[in-house]
Order: sequence, then structure tokens, then C-alpha cells
Amino acid sequence: IAHARQAGIRTIMITGDYPDTAKALAESIGLLRPGKKVLTGAQLDELTDVEIERIIEDTDVFARVSPEHKMRIVSALQANDEIVAMTGDGVNDAPAIKRSDIGIAMGITGTDVVKESADMVLTDDNYASIVQAVEQGRIIYSNIRKFVFFLLSSNTAEIMIIFLATLAGLPMPLTAIQLLWLNLITDGAPALALAMEKGEPDIMLEQPRKKSEPIVNRTMAVGILIQTIAQTAAVLGAFVTGLAWTLVETGTTPLSGQNWLSFILAYDWRGVDTRTAETMAFATLSITELFRAYTVRSERVSLFSIGVFSNPYMQYAVGFSISLLLIICALPFLQPIFNTRFLPAAEWAVVLGLALIPAMAEETTKIFLRKNRSGVRAQ
Repeated sequence: IAHARQAGIRTIMITGDYPDTAKALAESIGLLRPGKKVLTGAQLDELTDVEIERIIEDTDVFARVSPEHKMRIVSALQANDEIVAMTGDGVNDAPAIKRSDIGIAMGITGTDVVKESADMVLTDDNYASIVQAVEQGRIIYSNIRKFVFFLLSSNTAEIMIIFLATLAGLPMPLTAIQLLWLNLITDGAPALALAMEKGEPDIMLEQPRKKSEPIVNRTMAVGILIQTIAQTAAVLGAFVTGLAWTLVETGTTPLSGQNWLSFILAYDWRGVDTRTAETMAFATLSITELFRAYTVRSERVSLFSIGVFSNPYMQYAVGFSISLLLIICALPFLQPIFNTRFLPAAEWAVVLGLALIPAMAEETTKIFLRKNRSGVRAQ
């Protein structure tokens, strides 16, 4: 019960016993909070639905209730925008279980009628199992958010890279087959590994989210924007650097007083082999997304706090993707297919340095999220 309360979950006792018995039991197990009320069915009969909706927030125990009272209690909680999970074992519990958002029947002592009415059956009749199920559900939902955030931010960045390069009149930094590779291999394997995360270390200290809150909420939308900017800047930076080196190799340099960026933007790239720049852009985006796969393993907690190697599936996914990236850059018969070439050490140094920028941006964003969360808790 204390664990559930930390998670923002209220536990309410509804019983047919006498109020003194119910109160004594509720106090002994920590269910009845100081200053909260114990109401009887007879008292509920004297209240309107609106009055019950108001008083139910301060009531932890209902005694000597009938099936009709249980229905009114569930309806009052739902009217207050609460998500209600109702447990029960007898035929009289079936209507309220059916009305609730999540009906839970006792698997050992429960009747067939109540099991048929319920959404789920508790096989061990243990309240602790419900709390554990809530924790597991939060982990699953959190992993879905990580999965969605990782893929949306990566794909949005890919769109912006192509869009801005086209707008600036530059050659295409990424080919169609490279984009396909990024979506199927580079993004796919780490995204699946995110589904195997154990969950945030303090996930049961989070307050329940609102029913109307979408998966892509305001926090995630801001994160996608930040990552789109960081990844786009890193990849286009690598691409422009590669184009500059291509010009240097051909002996072409800016005129006196002209900077490199304006020279590259104004240069006629038709007929020029830009594979070096394209490979640098492709490798930067690939490694960027692999680095980020580690940082998005938690929405708020630092990567170093949760442990870089605590998810073995992520090691397999990243190792697999990096190995394939090196293969398609190094093997001569694959280079024409993927429009790549093997990069020397200096170019790899640029790629790795720029690929770290989005990961560092993600970790910096987490710092602000943690501070904001601490402020909310303090209030």
C-alpha cells in the first residue's frame, strides 16, 4: 500500500463489515490516512452523487455497503477523472467491476461470474501482485516512449538534412539506399533493444499520467526538436567538411577574402565525385544514432547512472550495426552499391567528434528535466 501511495495510487477499502472493524483493520495496515474518513452505506444513501464526488477524496474506507453503493463509489471516482481499478470476488462485486476502468477478479476465491466480468484475473489474490503489475505496465509504456522518441527524432533529422541540403543547393548528402539502411539496420536494431530496458530506477515514484496525455507529449516534442537540430547540424557539418576536403584534393580553394562556407555553397558540384563527403555524412548519422541509442535508455536519468553496459541487448545491437557500417565502407564490391569509400583516420576523427554532439545534447537536456522535476516535487 505504501509502495502504491508513492506511485500516486490511492487504495480504498470497500467492505460489508462494520465500520469499527473496517477502521481498525485499515489503520493497522496503513491504508487509512490520518484525518481521512470512514463512511457507511447508510451515510451514502443520504448523499447526492455530486456530494459523493466531493467527499470521496477524503474517504479511505467504506463499510456496510451494498452493490449499489459500490457502483456509486466507482462512478464518483470516475467523475473526478480518476482511473479506477476495482477488485472483488463475489457476485455482488460484478456490476462495479464491470463499471470500473480496470476490473480485477480474485482467481482463487472469485466466482465464475466475477471472473467473466473482469478485465483481468489475479491468480494469487495478492494485492502486491497488482502493484507489481502497475510497475511492469509503467516500464512497458516507458519503453514504448523511448522507442517512439528514438525513431521519430532520427527520422525527423533525416528529413531536415535532405531538406536543408536541397535548399542550400548542395549535392544530396544521403542516397536512397543509405536512408533505407539507416531505417532498417542502424535504427531498427537499437530500437528493438530499447524494448528490453529494465525501466527507470524511480519509475514507481512517478505520478500517474492523465488519460488524455498522448505518447508524444510536450517533453518529447521539445526533445525531438533539440535532437533534430543537433543531428542535422552534426551531419551537415560532416558533409560540408567532406566537400571542403574534396575541393582541396582537386586543388580548388576559395578566392582571397572568400570564406569556405560561401565558396562551397556557390560552387558548381555537377560532375564532381562527392563520395568522401557523402560517406562522412552517412557515417556521422549512423554513429550519431548508435550513440543516442544509449542516451535515450532513460528519459531523465544520466547514462552513467543507469550503466552504459547494463542492457546487453543494446551491446549486441550497436556492435552489429557498427560492424556492418565498417563492412559497407571498407569492402570494394559494396562501395558502389552504397556510394561509400573507406575513410582515413583524420576523416573518422571528424565523424566521431561530430557524432557525439547529439548524445551530449540529450544528456544536457536530461539535466534540465531533472531540475524541473525536482522543483515540481518540492512544490
